[in-house]
Amino acid sequence: MTFRILMRGLLALLAFVLLSDQATMAADAKPEKLVVGLLPGESAPTVMRLNEPLRNYLEKRLGMPVELVVGANYAATSEALRFGRIDIAYLGPVTYILQSRKSKLEPFARPSHALVGPTFKAVVIVPADSPAKSLADLKGQEIAFGDPASTSGTWVPRFMLVNAGLVSERDYTLRVLGAHDAVALAVANHKVAAGGLSKPVYERLLKEGKIDSAAVRILADSPDIPEYMWTFRDGLDPAFKEQLRKAFIEVNDPEALKVFRAESFIPAVDPDVALVRQWIEAIAKESPDATNILK
Repeated sequence: MTFRILMRGLLALLAFVLLSDQATMAADAKPEKLVVGLLPGESAPTVMRLNEPLRNYLEKRLGMPVELVVGANYAATSEALRFGRIDIAYLGPVTYILQSRKSKLEPFARPSHALVGPTFKAVVIVPADSPAKSLADLKGQEIAFGDPASTSGTWVPRFMLVNAGLVSERDYTLRVLGAHDAVALAVANHKVAAGGLSKPVYERLLKEGKIDSAAVRILADSPDIPEYMWTFRDGLDPAFKEQLRKAFIEVNDPEALKVFRAESFIPAVDPDVALVRQWIEAIAKESPDATNILK
């Protein structure tokens, strides 16, 4: 009897080990299709259109189908990466930092630009006829932001306001609009007193005529922000990760790089966003409402 019980236990253990090995092999298997996650910094059709040249490049380079997926919000994209529904994602520093607290993520590439390297800026804009001359002049006003997890659409502008002595819900009303273009339009149409958004997106909206250059102006520029990072999901096949890494670092197709305003992609590692972690801590210290996002 004891022998039978022992054998059943050993067989059960063996079955568990085999299943675990199969699960690991499945997790580490090269996917039949590369699924790329993108943040909804603007409308999904706009994001898809702008990234189509990169999709074409990857499909030809890798010799496999490549699908672009735009999350309903920033959290949706990072959660999809966390749970393996997408294979890689282009995450802003804050989105990456928040999600990497819950899952083992690995950044591998980031865009680098002429003159400024792997950095970009955020801006706080106001209507052209606004009397505001500095961020401090926005006290008591309503200020628009993008997605709550957006680096340049929320966290960096909030850091700029904290440095100017303005704390959300004490010194100004925070209005969440979800996307950079929505913020720019709200400011241009006098729906809010000011708005924070990515400077590259702001400049492109002006260039494309999406907002009237005579209707808005920049009130303040941010410090240099570490660039977004292409990030692997946990459990992706190591050999395939290396193939992807090389595909990004070696890209020289101007059309594929255009949406990123990049000369090239360069390697990325977690410490690249250490400065943003400091900014997050500074905001959380001054603004109690920020702690809910950080949980």
